[in-house]
Amino acid sequence: QLVESGGGLVQPGGSVTLSCETSGFTFNLVSMTWVRQAPGKGVEWVSSIDKDSSRLEYDDSVKGRFTISRDNAKKTLYLRMNSLKPEDTANYHCVLGWRSRNPKSQGTQVIVSS
Repeated sequence: QLVESGGGLVQPGGSVTLSCETSGFTFNLVSMTWVRQAPGKGVEWVSSIDKDSSRLEYDDSVKGRFTISRDNAKKTLYLRMNSLKPEDTANYHCVLGWRSRNPKSQGTQVIVSS
């Protein structure tokens, strides 16, 4: 099970940290991914992290602004989002696997607007 939280209404230039609490699988053995889906658009890959945080990758649209991390003891995935732009508005999902794009969770909505 994957449960995202931390979204909300944020002003442009603002920051927010998303969390993904997991259960039902061995978290420290799997890579994890954040994806997002803006209204009326397809699922977009955002970032991935491998099982021991030794490898991180970001889409160019968020590189330098977003930071993916994980706490294997807490079985939780994070996404720190800085310098938010209106185009970051989307529903954000965590997904098992490296560069996976098939969300099965409800997600958490981030709206960037003044």
